[in-house]
Amino acid sequence: METKPIYKSTAGKEKILALYNKVLSQWPVPYEHINIPTKHGDTFIIASGDKTAPPMLLLHGSGSNSATWAHDVIEYSKYLRVYAVDIPGEPGKSEPERFSCTGSAFAEWLDEVLDGLNVDKAILGGISLGAWASLKYTIFKPQRVNKLVIICPSGIYPPRLFTVLRLIGWSMLGNLGHNRIKNLLFKNEPITKDAKDFLKLTSKHFRFRSGSIPLFTDRELQRLTMPVLFLAGEKDIFIYPYKVAERLEKFVPNLTVNIFKGEGHATINKTSYVLSFLEL
Repeated sequence: METKPIYKSTAGKEKILALYNKVLSQWPVPYEHINIPTKHGDTFIIASGDKTAPPMLLLHGSGSNSATWAHDVIEYSKYLRVYAVDIPGEPGKSEPERFSCTGSAFAEWLDEVLDGLNVDKAILGGISLGAWASLKYTIFKPQRVNKLVIICPSGIYPPRLFTVLRLIGWSMLGNLGHNRIKNLLFKNEPITKDAKDFLKLTSKHFRFRSGSIPLFTDRELQRLTMPVLFLAGEKDIFIYPYKVAERLEKFVPNLTVNIFKGEGHATINKTSYVLSFLEL
């Protein structure tokens, strides 16, 4: 577990969480907040949809929180019990301490979250780091995952390393740099004012994860026998989407692939593709 604070200052943390609270107050469907204690820290969850509907867990990306799903939950909650989970060590409301991507911590954490929710088996989905965490858990406990949705996942193929250096440089250029980062992440996708403000706040006040995300082995990927949906933008600045698809196709027998022309890393607003894959 990393011991260095994830926020650069208390004032910066307060600004980020104030904006998050604003988004939560405007959550577009009825919801409840759940807090699940685990040995890796308390985990904050936004639950929406009928409690008797099939469960779906959603995991956001690095440097983000469950506000990622504020638009998608409108459609998902019509058919599913949706649990948007704040990953510990990210700028949300879960434990601020960050555990390592190596070893079994991520899988153990998510196993305890499912237990705490009294969910035996679920649809699991995530974007970027959240997609990697979803893969990590599914490989660990495939019997607890009905279907898997991975959006621009890390861990399948080596990333574009030069991107990290560019992002560090741009983050030092103030508003000009922030706008450059926003445009590369979202490409032609619309972005709300709150999302723009959140990007600026995290660039200024949050310490992003350092180090590389571990790659999954061939044997690990072979454990993905359930239906898997892979979504990505063609112009993703972090991953090579066609290389990721090529590797997945070698080992995942029930794979569906959608790579979207002209889109970047923030492959959002794809609920119709996901619901079609889930046959809902």
